[in-house]
Amino acid sequence: MTARPANAHQARLLRLLRDGGPNSRAQLGDQIDLSRSKLAVEVDRLLETGLAVADGLAASRGGRRSHNIRLAPNLRFLGVDIGATSVDVAVTNAELEVLGHLNQPMDVREGPVVVFEQVLAMAAKLRASGLAEGFDGAGIGVPGPVRFPEGVPVAPPIMPGWDGFPVREALSQELGCPVMVDNDVNLMAMGERHAGVARSVGDFLCVKIGTGIGCGIVAGGEVHRGVTGSAGDIGHIQAVPDGRPCACGNRGCLEAHFSGAALARDALEAAQQGLSAELAARLTANGTLTGVDVAAAAAAGDAIALGLIREGGNHVGQVIAGLVSFFNPGLVVIGGGVTGLGHTLLAAIRTQVYRQSLPLATGNLPIVLGELGQNAGVIGAARLISDHLFSPA
Repeated sequence: MTARPANAHQARLLRLLRDGGPNSRAQLGDQIDLSRSKLAVEVDRLLETGLAVADGLAASRGGRRSHNIRLAPNLRFLGVDIGATSVDVAVTNAELEVLGHLNQPMDVREGPVVVFEQVLAMAAKLRASGLAEGFDGAGIGVPGPVRFPEGVPVAPPIMPGWDGFPVREALSQELGCPVMVDNDVNLMAMGERHAGVARSVGDFLCVKIGTGIGCGIVAGGEVHRGVTGSAGDIGHIQAVPDGRPCACGNRGCLEAHFSGAALARDALEAAQQGLSAELAARLTANGTLTGVDVAAAAAAGDAIALGLIREGGNHVGQVIAGLVSFFNPGLVVIGGGVTGLGHTLLAAIRTQVYRQSLPLATGNLPIVLGELGQNAGVIGAARLISDHLFSPA
């Protein structure tokens, strides 16, 4: 993709076509503040660039029928969502529909060189399957703070070896296309905003509970990253005074008391101390315990597993209650691997938020699980790069 929109009007038209699908010139005119003649000029210029194409006759609104306009069907974006223990890679079209999606286990602590070798191999596999001849752009999510303008991770607590690594520059050279990089939970929020449970909500919080914990903040339909890109790092808000040590060097952080890693640690302690026969049996069978084991034990009625989930949900809810009082969102979305714990976790979070925040903030506040699962991050990554490319050069 070499062409870029020449001005803000063309950028607006591209984003309307991305988010709403094919539209007639008349329908586009209803959504953009341009005269008919100026709109016709800008649409024709987009058609000349090849970013958009005519796509059949539109329904008649009286008078001569016009053609539908759609984004070029050959545009392809690569969405990459790197987690602490796995990586998702997907190819989308220009409307951000997922055409192919691969997931593989991966340890982010192996460092950027090893991880990106795997990412590039997965991208090559998708390309070889015939989904894309090449990529017009790529969005990358990583599980740590990112200095957004440069696309560089900064002192990520669970990503040794990644500090200062030029992710955007390195992958752009390898893939031969523009690349944008962001924190993974921001991309999850963008994915849910584009195609998930937050489609019609302009102001919401998206909390990802996985190996770590983070929060995507969407205000006025746009991700709020803060001055340096570290907004939403709620996993390192203190939840328990003088509590457990955290990987960041502090004590009592939310992430140290409830995350995928913390839940596995507490479940292991309970099994080894003989407090839960169900968890002990799973430890014997598997040699280790994960959040999936805790969820299964809770589903079987194990009191210790249920207690671990409720206690963790209480800690998360306590922190979210403070965010709700401060930000007054219209929705709170809970996503990430630990959401496999389901409604026991959600009930504990809701209880704390509704109890601690003012009625004016919570009276009409849904707290729900995300809809998109593993697709949220890759769709958000494709949205990130399309926002960049569908902006004036």
